[in-house]
Amino acid sequence: MPEIFAILITAVWLMLPAYIANPTAVVFGGGTPVDFGKKWRDGRRILGDGKTFRGLIGGTTCGIIVGLIQMNVPSQWSLGSFTLTTIITLSFGALLGDMVKSFFKRRAGFERGAELPVIDQLDFVAGAWVLTYIFDPQWFSENFTFRIIITVLILTPILHRLTNIIGFYIKLKKEPW
Repeated sequence: MPEIFAILITAVWLMLPAYIANPTAVVFGGGTPVDFGKKWRDGRRILGDGKTFRGLIGGTTCGIIVGLIQMNVPSQWSLGSFTLTTIITLSFGALLGDMVKSFFKRRAGFERGAELPVIDQLDFVAGAWVLTYIFDPQWFSENFTFRIIITVLILTPILHRLTNIIGFYIKLKKEPW
């Protein structure tokens, strides 16, 4: 297998719990907002109506389920192994990163759904990586090599845009970004 192809497959494999958690949060979303509709001291919503408990729980659960499946894939594929800690932190961290970004977008005056290029595409990656590094730095360092990190940073905005366009056309999202 050509090296670039192996790096690409490994990058997607390692990010799959986060890659699944992020869009499935939209599918399961709705209901009570995580911020309970409260405003920050600047008078703006803390997070907004787009961050809900159903989305957070549903997205995290889907990412964890995918990670549990990955944990049972035969090891001869050499795509990287997971621990329960890492699949939880990758899944929940992805959605936490998205919420942190929403908090700062509200502070900057961005309305719900307003586009913030690059940050909108990589917020969940940052959240997944930071949380995973905090709870399992050895696993993170062994799996997220320089080449894998660069591949994820290049590939994710492309995949993010494609999934958002699909979500827009099937009426799960109000904007295609």
